[in-house]
Amino acid sequence: MKNLSVYDPAMCCSTGVCGPEVDPKLVRFSADLKWLTEQHVQVLRFNLSQSPAAFAENEMVRTALQEKGDSALPLLIADGKIVANGRYPDRDELCKWFGLVNTSFLNLTRKANDCCG
Repeated sequence: MKNLSVYDPAMCCSTGVCGPEVDPKLVRFSADLKWLTEQHVQVLRFNLSQSPAAFAENEMVRTALQEKGDSALPLLIADGKIVANGRYPDRDELCKWFGLVNTSFLNLTRKANDCCG
């Protein structure tokens, strides 16, 4: 099974999609991760403030943090390889990493075409 591990910076909750001012990038990324799991990719997500041991236990994460500090986060590891750090990828990038087709545009097109029969 393909897998993605996401190492988030310290946030108030596990996804960062909480509080009075929610970052729209985090909302989009959370939706993209949900979609990715529906495509049979195992997604593990770790928040520095809630799961510090996960950061300490992974050599790639430890090294990135030693070299770049907090700017290395978020750090994403796909199938054992660092694929992004310091930013959240979009769905097209996630698709590329796992050889998937981004169906979000196709679904929007279908819905628009189905609108009026």
